[in-house]
Parts: sequence; structure tokens; C-alpha cells
Amino acid sequence: MTPGASPAVEPVVGEPAAVADLGSERALLVADVHAGIEVGLRYERGVELDSRAAERRERLCDLIAETDADRLVVLGDLAHRIAAPEGDEREELVELARAVTDRVPMTLVEGNHDAGVAEAFADDLDVIGAGGGILGDGSRGANGASPRGDTGIGVLHGHTWPDPALLDADVVCMGHEHPQLRLEDAVGGSRVERAWLRGPLDPAAFVEGDEHAPSEPPELVVFPAFNERSGGTWINVDGQSFLAPFLPEALPSGDAYLLNGTRLGDFRRI
Repeated sequence: MTPGASPAVEPVVGEPAAVADLGSERALLVADVHAGIEVGLRYERGVELDSRAAERRERLCDLIAETDADRLVVLGDLAHRIAAPEGDEREELVELARAVTDRVPMTLVEGNHDAGVAEAFADDLDVIGAGGGILGDGSRGANGASPRGDTGIGVLHGHTWPDPALLDADVVCMGHEHPQLRLEDAVGGSRVERAWLRGPLDPAAFVEGDEHAPSEPPELVVFPAFNERSGGTWINVDGQSFLAPFLPEALPSGDAYLLNGTRLGDFRRI
């Protein structure tokens, strides 16, 4: 999965995760962990599911080891419920944060489910605000991001309009959408597949009211959800709306890819 020139963000084949070179650090990036989703579904919908908390935690730790990462970056929605974490959800988050930070530092890009998490775990995590930031070497700002122009990896969740500084990145990574596809076989059966979206970013659609137009716009990478139970945006089902205020307009010619790296072509034509 390598459109164009050598990308700074490389997906891990078969996984909803990618690796980014930040100079002195190698970062593992994931989006939409939605820890505590079983608690949330029970509370919100009365749905009873066995907890996969241990599996999520082990998958993250295994990926950190397999990719030789120096840092874990979560592109928003580390937690599921939109409130301060409590009970079983908080316990899952405590154990997850401890397991990760015993191995590497952890950065959370604040998502729409993370206000309570960012505050409750401020001593354990580096937090980047909802508008996003640019990761890399050098001194870090108050929001956990490096000054623009360092290594060019922009990060945000995607639920709100981005910081215009992200247009100076080489690649912008986001979550929030949970892109997924419904694929049918020759006998009429169907299956759900999580997907990546990737392509040139349209600056005019990406930033609200900003006139900044870089000569070489960044590449936009929309991550699949790490949590397979979290649903998402159907990109090949008629009538499906995107969640981010700048999509799909900010990705006018993006391609879709399966987790195994299969390129499906323009996501608008699948």
C-alpha cells in the first residue's frame, strides 16, 4: 500500500495500525480503540457482550513489540463512553495505560470520546488537543506536539475542524470515521471489512475559513478503527454520510485499501 512517493506512514499489513518515522522515534499509530465498548453498549443499548478488554490490550502490546515502536500514538477515542471513565471502563483504561506505558510512552490525540480520559490520565499520557498537532523531534508545545515543519506527521481525531498548522505536514493521519466496506461474493454472501482511505488532501476543504494553500498539499490517511466492534462509516453503501466536517470533500481522489493491503481504487467508485 504505497501510493506515490515513499510515504512516511506505513500500515502494518493485516492490522488496523501503522508505523511512522518521527526522526529519533518510531511510532505505532492506531485510532478508535474504544476501550470499554462492552460497558457502553450495555448502558446505551442493553446489549450484553463478553469483554474483549484483555484481547485489545494484548494486541496493542504485541504490535508495539512486533513493530519495535518507541511510542504509541492513539488518534482519538481511546475510550468509548462520552463521559469521565468510571467502573469497569476505567479499570480497563487503567490496565491498558499501565501495560502500554510500562513499555513505551503513549500519546493521545483528543477525540470526541476523550474529554474525561485526557483529564483523568493526564499524568500517564501526553495529550494533543482536538485540533491536532505535528509529531516529531525537537521541543514539544503545551499540547504535546512539535513545532511545525519538523518531520511532517500531522495527527488529529477528525471530529472538529483542524488546526491550520497541519497543512504544513507531509502526511496527516486521522481516525473518527471507522471506514468499512460491505463486500459480496459470487453467491450473494457478504462480509464486512475495515478499510483505509488515503490520498491527496484538498486544503480548501480541510480547514475552515483558512486561506493557507501549501504548494504541495499533504497526503491524508484515514485510519480504520482498531476496535472491530465499534461500527463505522460505510464507504460503499448509498446514503451513508461521513462524520468529519471536512469529509469527503477534503479527500477528492482517495483510494480505499483493505487491511491486507489490497488496493480497491477510488473509494467513491467501489
